[in-house]
Amino acid sequence: MLNRPVYIYTELSPNPNSMKFVLNFELVPDGLSFDYPSHAAALEAGKASPLAADLFQFPHVQRVFIASNFVTITKDDATPWEEVLYDTKQFIKIYFEENQPVFEPQTIESNTMVVEENDTPAVQQIKAALDQYVRPAVESDGGAINFHSFDEDSGAVKVLLQGSCSGCPSSTLTLKSGIENLLTRMVPGVKTVVAEGV
Repeated sequence: MLNRPVYIYTELSPNPNSMKFVLNFELVPDGLSFDYPSHAAALEAGKASPLAADLFQFPHVQRVFIASNFVTITKDDATPWEEVLYDTKQFIKIYFEENQPVFEPQTIESNTMVVEENDTPAVQQIKAALDQYVRPAVESDGGAINFHSFDEDSGAVKVLLQGSCSGCPSSTLTLKSGIENLLTRMVPGVKTVVAEGV
């Protein structure tokens, strides 16, 4: 079996502790993303990732997020990127050159998102707006914002912040001035957007 060439470049994200490692091939099917806030999360059945688990062996790694063609790593406050960037990048490059698995086989199968039949029209509109307008922009910054729930009585949409968005100083601004404005204009009944589990 021929090894594919592995090219990686890094991008800063709005979160100074997060770095996006972009590869020259897809890691995850379009629309899926996986957030690992701890080593234990990387071993959980149904979302296990050997890549994420191995990255947590580095003491500076606090969170691993995998989507599209990139891995976003969030480091601790004490370690400057200059000290760990080269080694982290080399580790990822060698990992893929050796054709190591990103996920356990059942991870992708059990997480393929389907539009749920019992979604209300408002929830379908919210998911479509997030997917079409928010996901591409947020992924470019190394993160994801996923739909969690919608309370039709209060008009509150709850979203999950993942990857570089989690703990990012500018995520509240993005949430309120960007996503909340978008959803309140596009979806009747939406009044506010709040982050869940931050």
